Amino acid sequence: MKSCFSTLATAGVIALSLSSMAFAADPIKIGSVLSVTSNAGIMGDPQEKTLRMYVDKLNAGGGVLGRKIELTIYDDGSSAEKANSFAKRLIEQDQVDIIVGGSSTGSTMAIVPLVDRAKVSLISFAGATVVVEPVKPYVFKTPHTDRMAAQKLLEDMKKRGIVKLGIISDTGGFGKSGRAETLAAAKTYGVEIVSDQSYADKDTDMTPQLTKVKGTDAQAILAIGTGQAPAIIAKNYQQLGIKIPLYMTHAQAAMDFIHLTGKAAEGIRMPTPALLIAKDLPANDPQKPVGMAYEKAYEAAYKTDVSPFGGYAYDGLMLAVDAIKRAGGTDKEKLRAALESTKNLVGVGGVFNMSPTDHMGLDLSAFHMVEIKGGVFKELK
Repeated sequence: MKSCFSTLATAGVIALSLSSMAFAADPIKIGSVLSVTSNAGIMGDPQEKTLRMYVDKLNAGGGVLGRKIELTIYDDGSSAEKANSFAKRLIEQDQVDIIVGGSSTGSTMAIVPLVDRAKVSLISFAGATVVVEPVKPYVFKTPHTDRMAAQKLLEDMKKRGIVKLGIISDTGGFGKSGRAETLAAAKTYGVEIVSDQSYADKDTDMTPQLTKVKGTDAQAILAIGTGQAPAIIAKNYQQLGIKIPLYMTHAQAAMDFIHLTGKAAEGIRMPTPALLIAKDLPANDPQKPVGMAYEKAYEAAYKTDVSPFGGYAYDGLMLAVDAIKRAGGTDKEKLRAALESTKNLVGVGGVFNMSPTDHMGLDLSAFHMVEIKGGVFKELK
């Protein structure tokens, strides 16, 4: 009997040793290209924080499938050229199993040709529809598209009797795509675009564009852009004494935008994921516990407000982990197929249901219209 126990104990030690060796020697390699610094830091910084925090949590709990996650993050500084270079490094040198990021449409589209060629799945945190339309075999995304944003915004305007709209958009990837989607959707919702203005990414005064819109019979203004420029638009809008409603996109749905904009943020309307109003959701909403748990963990770890931009990274990582589990590992084709067959995965941005024709997996119900009141986001009734 003693010999039997000894043999079992030895076998147990060997099994544990083999498990430890596998955990140490065969990590799951997740790579990321984010815009952590420069004017897109409002997006990339919370994304980096989120990925690091949850990878640490996963590893502390034993990893995924008994394997440690090895996370490699590069900061592209909002440069598409750098994003391409870093993605190439992740694929060829770091030999990652999957990539999450980039933060922006420009960075993402610079990465797309590389992942398609290498057959490495990419889960983007960028908003533009072009990321997943047309469908690209290895490219997925977590944020709601600019098309969805346009539809949600125009739906709200129509409900309020707004039929004439002035647009001011940036000339970057998100601005161009968002403008195009808004122009296309406006016809469906019976909204006339009476002024169509644009600005460059580094412009520091949008008074001329807003003055042109003010001189029309527009009943509302929609600003489409990323980074710090929308905060400048809000301040210029206030300085000009414009009274018609100011709308923005989900790219400004973060407390950082309110802090950056100050009192000029008051009254701005926009669509947002449920995360910013998680505590106000009905008790039976499946996103309520997920959003509140993420908010609590993030704010406890970093002593700063939670952000939907970080939420996009949370959803991207959870999609990757879920797919790796269902694929039984990191075989590239099995992992891609698992991502494409994601069903009912509850994230902070929505409930994801992907398919061969839909590599985002969200519908319009994942968006909520909010208005900034008293320095916080309130659901718009």
